[in-house]
Amino acid sequence: MILQARHLAVSIGPHQVCRDLDLTLAAGERLAILGKNGAGKSTLLSTLAGLRAADSGELFVDGLSYADLGLRDAARIRGWLGQDHSDPFASTVLEAVLTGRHPHLSRWSWESPSDARIARAALADMRLADMEDREVRTLSGGERQRVAIAALLAQQTRLCLLDEPLAHLDLNHQIATLELLSLRARRDGIAIAMVLHDPNFALRFCDRALLLFGDGTYLAGPVADVLDEANLTRLYGHPLRRLATADFSQTAFVPE
Repeated sequence: MILQARHLAVSIGPHQVCRDLDLTLAAGERLAILGKNGAGKSTLLSTLAGLRAADSGELFVDGLSYADLGLRDAARIRGWLGQDHSDPFASTVLEAVLTGRHPHLSRWSWESPSDARIARAALADMRLADMEDREVRTLSGGERQRVAIAALLAQQTRLCLLDEPLAHLDLNHQIATLELLSLRARRDGIAIAMVLHDPNFALRFCDRALLLFGDGTYLAGPVADVLDEANLTRLYGHPLRRLATADFSQTAFVPE
């Protein structure tokens, strides 16, 4: 298993995100984390990334704790995409994506031509090949989000944790991004966990789902078992109905 949590408890002040969470993520698996605003999805994901401590329990990445791995080795295995992208200094799009290569460089090394090729390939995957010389602070929110995802891809980790990767993206780029992540999972064996807001995207593009109910309880399992009308109605506090095509080849959840 690339990621394993045992009896994990996570909270924010008095609010309990989850208690006694057992979770595994293997190579090639795609996990969607779903829940209402304030349920603690981002807090849990940052805990799984080793960016904040759990209240209790154990967390392993590739069989080791983050403490045993150390920062550099952890960054070579685990990639992180947060919600906020700060650009305090002027840089080009290519330079921003090249930051994804830094865990693979020695302390005083510069990026090599090979690193530049990897970064340019990631930009091409995110349909940004013609923007590498643009200054990042001139980009739209959606373009900046795609640059951040390209930097994550350039990092070439075996585990990717993404907090709302579809933020600021239009529908076209939302689908393209999810298709690309699914391709990387299947082709390269990357394990992916991401916070999503649309259960239909989870149903279509993920193997497993983790539902956070906001009171410390959770439900995890294959999407076919976890994503149903009763569970999603409880999760979002609004009734949802499942619709299907005539041949039942495609289904979707819609609010009543």
